[in-house]
Amino acid sequence: MRASRLVHLLLLLQNRGRMTARELADELEVSVRTVYRDVEALGAAGIPLYGAAGHAGGYRLVGGYRTRLTGLTADEAQAAFLAALPGAAAELGLGQALMTARLKLYAALPAELREHAERIRERFLLDAPGWYGDPDRTPHLAAVADAVWARRAVVLRYRRWRAPEEIERRVEPYGLVLKAGRWYLVASGESGLRTYRVDQIIELVLLDEEFAARDGFDLAAHWNGYLTGFRARLHTGEALVRVTPEGARHLGVTPEGDGWTEARVPIESVDRAHGEFLRLGADVEVLEPAELRSRIAETVRALASRYGGTGRHG
Repeated sequence: MRASRLVHLLLLLQNRGRMTARELADELEVSVRTVYRDVEALGAAGIPLYGAAGHAGGYRLVGGYRTRLTGLTADEAQAAFLAALPGAAAELGLGQALMTARLKLYAALPAELREHAERIRERFLLDAPGWYGDPDRTPHLAAVADAVWARRAVVLRYRRWRAPEEIERRVEPYGLVLKAGRWYLVASGESGLRTYRVDQIIELVLLDEEFAARDGFDLAAHWNGYLTGFRARLHTGEALVRVTPEGARHLGVTPEGDGWTEARVPIESVDRAHGEFLRLGADVEVLEPAELRSRIAETVRALASRYGGTGRHG
């Protein structure tokens, strides 16, 4: 732990120049006394550190000392900083490691590439979770991640939407996916590869059994195939609609000029489509299927009746 902190301290001074003991202590989340000891340790190891007291004092590296990596292009440096997911790393217990890694990368970059990386940090932010609903509680996420990393089998007690609502399975965790702020586990079991929501894991027992992933398994390719199949299962029907340009934009339909456009769109079910099309208001007219058109017409008549009066009556 201390070795990691010493590297962190060194990189902070390399990236920021002069820093006071208090600033270093706040950044490293340690006491000022600990900073003093760490600075002494770095000096004893031959790191050229200079310390000065007073208002303009603090610690800084002297003699042009730098740690370096080479070979990164501007695009690679930008991509590395843009790809960082601090929230996800923290959930996996890797927040401090990510911070140190980014400092190492930043310290290794030449001045011109460091400027590119700084622009990325200042101008782009990824906030993966959706707007509505509280973040999922994932108390077993760290344990799942450990099992994935160590290739250790686990026994899951899992909550699902259909009966039986609670199941227990022995699975081999292949990988974790973060999708729209929600963690999913891809694991192999008796019924093949399955996907589990980590927040629905009730209990997890790590087994003393190592496993080897299937030959040729690729997590990204598997997940893309899973999403394709999910969408195919999700949209089992279609509706014939007329939409305004605004309605076309919402439904992903290519409008025909500035007027109404007739198009067929996939739907999951009549019940689900009923609510989705009502949200578009007057920008959509459902022509088929007849059941869906009738359901929407009934709802519109009920709304007209409810709102057609002068207000609430006593």
